[in-house]
Amino acid sequence: MISRLLTADSYPPIAAPDLAAVRILVVGDVMLDRYWFGDVSRISPEAPVPVVRIEKREERLGGAANVARNAAALGAHCGLLGVVGADEAGAQVAQLLQDAAIHSYLQRDEAISTIIKLRVIGRQQQLLRIDFEDAPTDTVLRDKLSQFNTLLPAYDVVIMSDYNKGSLVNVTHMIEAARAAGKIVMVDPKGDDFSPYAGATVLTPNKSELRRIVGSWSTEEQLTTKAQALREQLRLDALLLTRSEEGMTLYTAGEILHMHADAREVYDVSGAGDTVIATMAAMLGARMPMADAIMTANRAGGIVVGKLGTATVTREELFGK
Repeated sequence: MISRLLTADSYPPIAAPDLAAVRILVVGDVMLDRYWFGDVSRISPEAPVPVVRIEKREERLGGAANVARNAAALGAHCGLLGVVGADEAGAQVAQLLQDAAIHSYLQRDEAISTIIKLRVIGRQQQLLRIDFEDAPTDTVLRDKLSQFNTLLPAYDVVIMSDYNKGSLVNVTHMIEAARAAGKIVMVDPKGDDFSPYAGATVLTPNKSELRRIVGSWSTEEQLTTKAQALREQLRLDALLLTRSEEGMTLYTAGEILHMHADAREVYDVSGAGDTVIATMAAMLGARMPMADAIMTANRAGGIVVGKLGTATVTREELFGK
């Protein structure tokens, strides 16, 4: 087994690929991220908590929609298949998708409310997050699976963005259909059971997600053994472990590639995993070699953590042109 450490200094420059022809379909849990920014100058007399006087509000695409937003920001043709409520927040998601030039295949579920994550920001720090969420109904999920099968021939890469909110109960059937059609399938997993993701091209867990599945480890050798065993068990082409400040490691049948995290100030890790998987999907869709795709995704993750909230990275930021 070959093990390599990839660094920006030792790795040759990566040429910017043509991403306009790359077609990515993102499927998963769609959310609306709301940010309330304000000034904090006193403590509440009612409880020992800060009082935030709201001065600005922003709304951004979240969850699977943020993955699509990242892919579109790189210049790829991107479609989003997901479920929202028939409400004001769902309409706002649809408008934001249109503004970002993302092809919307949203299913509107009359029985639920759109998932919202509301973050209150004071003094450039997140003080509070409030979540509103409902699981989609069975009828809408059946319609979503049928629509997925209809859309599949038009796309080269499929990203399954699972936030464990109920939109991907049919993920096993989707992966089987996509792989049978010769598509690249990337999965950002969640939960205590990764078996529904079997057969995907690449799985991208973080450390805590992997630990829930394979147990803890105390050495790099133990981690490698556990990660490779899981990759083989799930019949994955590769397993990409994102490791926060430790960078990321790619496990395949032939080699292990490790990349240190880009050295920069970490401002906000929200959505960094979305950026990594979207960037890697775009690069693989452009037929970039796996090692190059990982290096590029690592760089993108390093850029986005220096921004506030669920942010994106542009082609110019990645390649300088």
